[in-house]
Amino acid sequence: MTGALDARVVVERPGFRLDAVLHAEPGQVVAVMGPSGAGKSTLLGVLAGLAALDEGHVRLGERDLDTAPRPRRRTAPVHRGIVLLGQEPRLFPHLSAHANIAFGLRVHGADRAVAVAEADEWLWRVGLDGMGMRRPAQLSGGQQQRVALARALATSPSALLLDEPLTSLDTETAADIRALLHDQLAATRTTAVVATHDAVDAVSLASSLVVLEAGRVTQAGPVRDVLASPATRFTAAVAGLNRVAGSLRSGRWVRDAVVLGAVAEASALPDDSDAAAVFPPSAVRIERAEADTWTGALCLAPALAEGEWLARVTRLEQTPAGVRVRTADPEVSVDLTADRVVALGLAPGVPVRLSVAASDVRLVPLP
Repeated sequence: MTGALDARVVVERPGFRLDAVLHAEPGQVVAVMGPSGAGKSTLLGVLAGLAALDEGHVRLGERDLDTAPRPRRRTAPVHRGIVLLGQEPRLFPHLSAHANIAFGLRVHGADRAVAVAEADEWLWRVGLDGMGMRRPAQLSGGQQQRVALARALATSPSALLLDEPLTSLDTETAADIRALLHDQLAATRTTAVVATHDAVDAVSLASSLVVLEAGRVTQAGPVRDVLASPATRFTAAVAGLNRVAGSLRSGRWVRDAVVLGAVAEASALPDDSDAAAVFPPSAVRIERAEADTWTGALCLAPALAEGEWLARVTRLEQTPAGVRVRTADPEVSVDLTADRVVALGLAPGVPVRLSVAASDVRLVPLP
């Protein structure tokens, strides 16, 4: 185990600027999440030495790997002690699985006998014992990724960077590799940074989460805290929560025609302050409005109780447990079973009456 990984990465490109801070303690796993184009791969590329800094630094323990603009220092990828593993395993096609792992060890100075023994050990550790003589073309995608992981960890890297390594795998195989990653990163105490779109990766692998949006960090902290109190709509979507921006008025949370009273955090926040209401889709109750048109539904507004509001269905999405009904305005999701959707006759454009109990809502202060 080596020192901490500490970086401030600024990269300027036409129409895009990445300015992100990242810190990982020795042996810690940090997840980086963000939408496509947020800068996750660029950040990992700089840490790996594949892209240059315009400003900032990359430090690993006591070593300054990169600094810019003055003094400008850039350490070549081969001398950094950092391994980058992406979606593609990038195995040598002419070498067996065993030889692929042994090659990495030999490059790092191990003699032949040690490399052979270590490669055997790592094949066993990743569940491929007895398959060492197979070439990559004879292995499944998941098996190839196991070999790539073994090759990476066998060299005892100072830090391991994982750039969405499970994206191209089917759900079952991805779950197996995720479990393997969890076990091996914990066993080897390897400092790691995992760029991912999947909240399951963050929850199962990492202790800390950095959210990157449009080239900047919008939230960072322990995984549980970030997902429980999302600062942006993207993070809320990742966490599977609704997040609706509003404000506090006389002890009530208000957003247009939506009014929630007796929310627990309301008393701890100053009146007239802005806050987002956060609640799970499963907490929202939905009924079809007593009118088939939006104009007709609006006539019902004066009769709505606190915590109720009218909305229109915008789309229906399949989920493993049923159907997610998305509504506007405001944008709120509701989780239902498929038979419940049919019984209500829900479809895009249908007016509905929504409600949520104040006890199911958390308030997150807005900047």
